[in-house]
Formats: sequence, structure tokens, C-alpha cells
Amino acid sequence: MAAMKRKRGGKGAAEKNAKKVKLSQNGNVQPSEPQQQQKDDIIVPAPVSRGKWTNKERVLIFSSRGINFRTRHLMQDLKTMMPHSKADTKMDRKDKLFVVNEVCEIKNCNKCLFFEAKKKMDLYMWIANSPHGPSAKFLVQNIHTMAELKMTGNCLKGSRPLLSFDPKFDKEPHYALLKELFTQTFSTPHYHPKSQPFVDHVYTFSIADNRIWFRNYQIIEEDAALVEIGPRFVLNPIKIFQGSFGGPTLYENPHFQTPNMHRRQIRLATAARVREKQMVKDLQKARKTEAKEDLNKDVTADVFLIPGKEKHVHIQMEAPEPKAQKMNSKRKVFKRQRMQMKR
Repeated sequence: MAAMKRKRGGKGAAEKNAKKVKLSQNGNVQPSEPQQQQKDDIIVPAPVSRGKWTNKERVLIFSSRGINFRTRHLMQDLKTMMPHSKADTKMDRKDKLFVVNEVCEIKNCNKCLFFEAKKKMDLYMWIANSPHGPSAKFLVQNIHTMAELKMTGNCLKGSRPLLSFDPKFDKEPHYALLKELFTQTFSTPHYHPKSQPFVDHVYTFSIADNRIWFRNYQIIEEDAALVEIGPRFVLNPIKIFQGSFGGPTLYENPHFQTPNMHRRQIRLATAARVREKQMVKDLQKARKTEAKEDLNKDVTADVFLIPGKEKHVHIQMEAPEPKAQKMNSKRKVFKRQRMQMKR
């Protein structure tokens, strides 16, 4: 009954706000007098939307403890871009992820962007529809904030964005699910109290290398060109769950590689390069030593050597006999006499 009364009241109000116009014979529209009601009068109904905030989507943006300064600035940029967002204190890493649903209920939010930091170097982002799901987990890479980019573009704070999606989002079912999740999360609700009634920037979601690339552009009024504002980041999808922060797995990325495995492969590749360099040095050193040995050795020394029979080695065990003296004593005597006679 209450619903019927509201409907009747709304219909009566619409009839009161409706305009009555009168068409003249030449086709011009003339306002008809309220006292004169003719058959030719055309009643124009009131606009359907009265500026009421009907789509009450609220997004909770917060993180776990242990994030770095770049993640903190990225969260601040997202809060600035999305006037329908809310903030909360950092969550303790010891708590389970199901606690996020309770935080969303306390903050009266039905969407959540949760940034989870691990090892102070890896950043994961959860996009969830609280409390019933679905939810998606991404690895965030190549983060550049507004302060880092320093682009020339600028847009009105709180204005409503246009969402541009790659055509690949409509070809595969898991991308179609992510498209709907991004649309409900990042689009500013119409007639939101903190939003402005202007559309002057575009959020683009493109797919390349099995990753989702996010960009934010300003629409220039003169020639409808696009100028990048920032921030920019890349989302590498990991899993899509049926529930909020858990539940059955709807999709798992077969191309995903964990950061630990990626760093391990880099270390193994570096070690292989070092071993290869060491092997090359050892080979060069061996070649240099071989060259020196060849230079010290005469190549033509063995040309005239004739191989002969091997001689038996005789070992003499006794001392040799003394040699006989030659008969030269007379000559020596005569020489001595000559020398005496000369003196």
C-alpha cells in the first residue's frame, strides 16, 4: 500500500509539473493558457530524472600495513579521481581477508579496492563486490602517480568520467566479468553529492600482453584531443573468485608468473652469464699458455732425427783401470837441454 501511495503521489506531482503547450497553425509552439483547454493542446511530461542520487555506489579504498610511498600516493590519486570513494585505516597483516567485508559493512560501502603489500616490494590489488562477490585479484606493476608524470593535462575535480574498454573485453567471458566490475567500481554515480555535472576525462582499459593497462586522459574542448593526466598502472590478473575475497575460483590466469619466480629466474640468468664469462676467461688463458709453449720449442729440431735401436744401458760396478803413459819423456829431456844451452 505504501508503494502504491508513493507511485500515485509521484504521478500526481509529475502531472502538476507537466507543461501544456499549444501548436499554432504555422507549426510554432505557443504556451497555452491554463483556463483554455482545447483538444489540440499537447501535454509535455516532466523529465524522468529529478536530480536524485539513485545509484548509491560507494567504494572503500584502503590498504594493509607495509606499503611504500608510491602505493600511498596512488591511493590518494584514486581517492581524488573517485568522489564516491571512502577511506579507512590500514588493516593489520595478521587479519584474514574476510575482515574486509565487515569493514565495508561498517563504512556502508558495496565496492572495495584493497591494496595488499608483500615483502615491501610486491603490490596486489583486490577489486571486490562486497559482500556477495565476485572479486578479482591483480598484481599491480609499472605504477606512475600524478606527481611523477607531471603531464600538461588537467580536469575538474569530482567530474564524472567516461569509461573506454578494449574490444577484447567482449570476446572472452572472464574479461566481460572484469569489465562489469570495473564499470561499477570506477564510474561515478549520477547526481552524486560530491560529483560535478561535467564529463571532461576518460578512463581507458586496454589489454596487451595478457595484462590490463589503465590510463587517464583529459578531453580538450577545442579539438576533442586527449592529454594524459595520470595515474597509470598495469594490472596482471591472477584469479577471479565467486565470493568476496574468497570462494570458488572462476578463472585462473595460466600466463601469470609470481614475482618470486621472476626474481629467481633473473638471478639464475645472471649467474649463468657470470659462469659463461668465467669459462671464456679460462679458455683464453689456456690458449695463451699453449702459444707460449709452442714458441719456446723449436719445430725443426726433430727433422733430422732417425729413430734407431735402443741401446742397452750398462752399469759399471768396478773402478776403471789406469791408462798407460805414452813414451814422450825423451823429447821432454831434449827440450830441457836446449833451453839450458840457450841460456
